[in-house]
Amino acid sequence: MKPNPALTAPLLAWFEENARILPWRSDPTAYRVWVSEIMLQQTRVEAVKPYYDAFMTALPTVKDLAEAPQEQVLKLWEGLGYYSRARNLQKAAQIIMTQYHGEIPGDFDVLKQLPGIGDYTAGAIASIAFDVPVAAVDGNVLRVMARLYDHHEPVDIPRTKQLFTHTLEAIYPREKPGQMTQAWMELGATVCVPGKQPPKCHICPLAHLCLARERNTWSLLPVKSPKKARRLEDRTVFLLFSKGKYAIQKRPEPGLLAGLWEFPSITGHAHMEDILLFLTARSLSPLSIRPLPDAIHIFTHVEWNMKGYMIEVSDQSPPFHWVSTKEILESFAIPSAYKVYVNCMKVENKS
Repeated sequence: MKPNPALTAPLLAWFEENARILPWRSDPTAYRVWVSEIMLQQTRVEAVKPYYDAFMTALPTVKDLAEAPQEQVLKLWEGLGYYSRARNLQKAAQIIMTQYHGEIPGDFDVLKQLPGIGDYTAGAIASIAFDVPVAAVDGNVLRVMARLYDHHEPVDIPRTKQLFTHTLEAIYPREKPGQMTQAWMELGATVCVPGKQPPKCHICPLAHLCLARERNTWSLLPVKSPKKARRLEDRTVFLLFSKGKYAIQKRPEPGLLAGLWEFPSITGHAHMEDILLFLTARSLSPLSIRPLPDAIHIFTHVEWNMKGYMIEVSDQSPPFHWVSTKEILESFAIPSAYKVYVNCMKVENKS
């Protein structure tokens, strides 16, 4: 794949005119770039904006993040999903405080040694915040490059990512490389869009250089490796309440949703005898049991099919943490997998 210097000037000129106004772009410090890039992984820009603003208001510096209680960090992340991102963000902040005197390093290889920072995030921080001419190749950039070069190997294999990275870095400008990084991302996010909808070639600054447009192969690109089928898992969720408080528990570490708070649940779709056995084993006496709506939540590798029950019990049993609706909503990070049941709790609280 031959680097094409003719891509640089029209792309940068287009970005100068068309860049979206985003909260992390107004003052691209290393901390702000880092937090935004971690949040944007697997998450749409519009969804990230309110979370980013709230996070930066609560934890405006690396020091604030490093010293914050983990519960606060996870609560600020509640609803974004992929909570390991938040944990790694805080771990990295603590390392920055102890090993780098509170200053985020600008070296690409040093950045990659921090928890949760890989090639892409390191490239974004180094280029945008420190003007280091290194590429940051995310899904948007992979798609644009695959179409520009009509490249039909899977884009999610290391060989392709390395090829695209080296090809891009060969044409990176020495001045304002961060603009180049953001321009590639922006082009993929707003013009060379994913899915079956056609890319907006009529407004693309690189259309005259695009082989997929010339050959009408854009709909075949990018090529991705076949995905493994998701594992299906049935679960039964219990909203146990007593004297105005609900039972929650912490999920074990490590594992899916590690360390987050959840409503008690069991694997499988429980029958009434299973429910009574669950309660008896925890010294809980039911006063009423009623079904709640079913819910489905899809993770990357597993799909939860959930049935739920609202169960009033006579006493608050020690195995669980019993808290009010207000405390849950304000202080405890409940994964979005339980959104349906959080809403049921809110409705119950109003009645």
